[in-house]
Amino acid sequence: MPMNTIYRGPETVPDEIPVFPLPGALLLPRGQMPLNIFEPRYLAMIDDALRSGDRLIGMIQPDPAHAGPDPNKPHLFRVGCVGRITQFAESGDGRYLIQLTGIARFRVEEELPVATLYRQCRVTYHPFADDFTARKGEDEVDRKALLRALSDFLKANNLKADWEGIENAPNEALVNALAMMSPYDTAEKQALLEAPDLKTRAEILIAVTEIELAKSKTPGETPLQ
Repeated sequence: MPMNTIYRGPETVPDEIPVFPLPGALLLPRGQMPLNIFEPRYLAMIDDALRSGDRLIGMIQPDPAHAGPDPNKPHLFRVGCVGRITQFAESGDGRYLIQLTGIARFRVEEELPVATLYRQCRVTYHPFADDFTARKGEDEVDRKALLRALSDFLKANNLKADWEGIENAPNEALVNALAMMSPYDTAEKQALLEAPDLKTRAEILIAVTEIELAKSKTPGETPLQ
């Protein structure tokens, strides 16, 4: 497996992958997610991913509506996103500091019976074939509405942002970065993940932001930060 790999379609990505269930974690294609790995099972997962050469990890959220009988093995949502380890460092105290770069979303077909401490699934990428085309659908995004919602959110929460960087970002990078960094709950994060296209993801992000802003103006409601 070459150190730098370009995945050009669903058939180029392995369909059996380790999965990392993490509530509130949203990885999107070409997005970058830093992770601090310290649990033994996930340290083993990273070791095996690096050893295999693929360096692939599937990020997926546990489904809080279907907790399951085993608290250590909660039911999972059916859609996640596979990422490749593109940065790796040892902390010196037994932890790994890694960065995943998103490749494509997947749908879980089945969880595999495995002897590893971590979970593994057989997945398909075919429902999300468009994920392999960078910046697809950018022209359909209502950029002005997105930036307006972002500006209103920042003002309501007394936050600052690098507006020069934001204004220079392509629509795909902007929408996906804002979605990944958004402080919303599991359900909202899953809706952003499962959006059929970039335009819809931006619309969901705007709508959720406007709902949270409206709540912050309602007596008794606390702004989401």
